[in-house]
Formats: sequence, structure tokens, C-alpha cells
Amino acid sequence: METKDSLLLDDVDSILPAAREVIEIEIAGIKRVRDHLDEGFVKAIKLLLKTKGRVVVTGIGKSGLVGRKITATLASTGTPSMFLHPVEAVHGDLGMVTKDDIIIALSNSGETQELRDLIPAFKNRGIPVIALTGNKESTLARISEAMIDTGVDREACALGLAPTASTTATLAAGDALAVVLLKMRRFDEEDFRKNHPAGTLGDRLRVHVREVMITGADIPLARPGTGMAEILKEMDLKRLGSVLVLDGEESVVGIVTDGDLRRALINMGDLSEKVVEQVMTKNPKGVSPETLAADALALMEKHLITVLPVVETNGQLVGVIHLHDLLGKGQFRFVV
Repeated sequence: METKDSLLLDDVDSILPAAREVIEIEIAGIKRVRDHLDEGFVKAIKLLLKTKGRVVVTGIGKSGLVGRKITATLASTGTPSMFLHPVEAVHGDLGMVTKDDIIIALSNSGETQELRDLIPAFKNRGIPVIALTGNKESTLARISEAMIDTGVDREACALGLAPTASTTATLAAGDALAVVLLKMRRFDEEDFRKNHPAGTLGDRLRVHVREVMITGADIPLARPGTGMAEILKEMDLKRLGSVLVLDGEESVVGIVTDGDLRRALINMGDLSEKVVEQVMTKNPKGVSPETLAADALALMEKHLITVLPVVETNGQLVGVIHLHDLLGKGQFRFVV
């Protein structure tokens, strides 16, 4: 009995022509984006150059995957950036975005519901939005300060369903933004090396936590008995999405994260009369300053956490490491 796969084996001569057709369609998509670059791209660059904070890239699905790559390219070429998942944003991660930041929102249709729910939160805070979309008549295009047309005539997928040429075109537009910014800022080889202190993945994995941890006055701290109003102020001031709680011997006895706050609000309601011990996670996981950055990252992934206290063998706090310090913030980062 012949199967579909066995029938396909009789048509091997079509393999290379089919592959070449896919690449030709994607080339055509990139050319269309190039030919449709206009004042919207110029305005986007001007907005990005004026930004005092970070570039926050957001998108979901295939657009989200492309957005993560654009984030990595921006970060490694001198534009501080982070990726924000739209669903996580509306469940608390929006607190990581400041009024000094700028948004790059990715959606081929421009009507992605998760982005439509999220963008008004940025607009209400006066945070500008740049849209990369294939639909210049879309909701996203209309409510953005600048729009870059990433539309393509057709997808390379024979069914016209899987994002292929459109994601390639969006990625090319993101690269264009990053490289033009690099040139405008006169970002040179020495600057690039500072953001890539190791030349291979193996070398990067041997960086120690002490080389990238946050120290001193930048660590969000509190003492037992502190009211939750003060905890919220400290969390907002230090912008790490958490506060470490120290005892009299400078040892970490607890941590309050965005997630702890959400759970406390659900379970307790009004927190104005609560103290930190009633909300914090006790005895949080930590690492030593000599821990490899790769091992710290693995620990974060295993336990689904974004912040780790850095402690000496005597238990005293010496620093804190955030997931973004490993993946896209500061001088050390994994480059995807």
C-alpha cells in the first residue's frame, strides 16, 4: 500500500526548485519592505534616539520569536533593550516598563488581541509605541507614534498560513533599525567588544556571577517589620521587580516579588496594614559570587524565578542577579 510519503519519494526532482521558490518569495518580501520604507522609519529612528530608557520589544507567537531576536540585536549593538511578553505584561510584568522607555510592537495583522489589550496601558503612561506591522490600516498602526510597513505580497508557505516571508521581512526591518541606530550613535568595534566580552559560547558560560551582579545601593532592600507601602516604594525605585528582606546579620530571610504581591492581593485584599513578613517568600534560593552565570541561569529556569540573591558562605548578602543581567542587560549577555 502506497503512503503519502512513498508517493513523495517519486518526486525528488522537485525538492531543490521548491526550496529555491521559498527563498525567492522571501527575497521579494524583503525587497517590498525596503521599497516601502518611508517617513515612518525616520520617525521611529528619531524616537529611539531620544529615548532615555530601554527599548521594550513585544509580540506574541511567531512575532514574539522574531521580537526576541530583534531585542538581542539591539542590545548587542548599543541600544539597551528587553523583550516583554504581552500576556505576562498584563499579569504584572508591565511594572518593568518605565515612562522613559519606548515600545516596539510586532504584529503582522496589526489586530493581535493581546497587543490591543496592552497598548492602551503604554499610551496612558505617555510611553511612545513604534509598530512593525503588515497592515498599515490596522488598529496597531493607527494608535502608534510611528509605523514601519513590513507587509509582504504572499507567504512562502504553500498554504499561505504559516508566517514565513512576513517574519523574515519583520526581522529585516528590525535589523535595519538596529544597524541605523548603531551608525547614528557611532557605535564602534570597541563598544561592540564591551557587549561581547567572550568570543564563544563556552567562554561566556564561564563568566561568574560576581562579574555581573548588582551591588550596593542598587539592591532593593527592606527589614522585617517594614510595611507593604514602603516595600512597594522600594520595588518601584530599584526597578528589579523584587525586594530582599535582611535580618540584623545582613542575611537574606525573605524576598517579595511581583508574583508574591499578586498572590497576596488575591488572598488578602488590602495590603496597606500588612508587613513584609506576611507577604514575602521565606528563605529564597541564592547563589554564591563564584557561581557560574550559566548555573545561575539554569537555577532560574528550573524554579521559574527571575531574581537570585548573591550570598557569601557566611550567609551575608553581597549582591543580586536578575535574569535580564544574564540575557540582555549590562555588559554580559547571551547572544541568540
